[in-house]
Amino acid sequence: MAQTATMFHFQVELSDVDRSVYETLDLRVARHPSESMRYMLTRTLAYCLEYEEGIAFSKGGLSSDDEPPIAVRDLTGLLRVWIDIGAPSAERLHKASKAAPRVALYTHVDLLLLRREAGSRPIHRVDDIAVWRVEASFLDALEAKVDRHTKLALLRTDGALYATIHDKTVEGTLTRCSLVEG
Repeated sequence: MAQTATMFHFQVELSDVDRSVYETLDLRVARHPSESMRYMLTRTLAYCLEYEEGIAFSKGGLSSDDEPPIAVRDLTGLLRVWIDIGAPSAERLHKASKAAPRVALYTHVDLLLLRREAGSRPIHRVDDIAVWRVEASFLDALEAKVDRHTKLALLRTDGALYATIHDKTVEGTLTRCSLVEG
């Protein structure tokens, strides 16, 4: 019998000082059986930190080659932002960069591995892809505090991340990187 996704309910008080975005988000995030907790948490953080009108998790699921895990679309349905997670292939990033005016990648993967993969073939507008690296230790600390119904306050300011759950604050950094060495 096939395993089903586990649903997580996040109530997030978002204070993104770097982007001047302050919102209360009520998210239901499905964790696929093959998805690591780090990946699901990175995906959830990416949604929060890219939050704007028109943002949505993929309807096609995580294994879809044609859709990003998170997308921002305008009112007509036109794709404006492709948000990927983890360590997508160079081919996938090339496709994303041709499909959307803006591409963002949120990852906890080693930057050298990402750059090696990105250098394996040409990627359209590779310099324009915003790569945001979340510390693995931050995700591990979050994982220890998250349950299936979690209230959290998420603050981003000057590249620092603060997540408060059950009156305990976890600190980490969010670093902007490039897929091209330089």
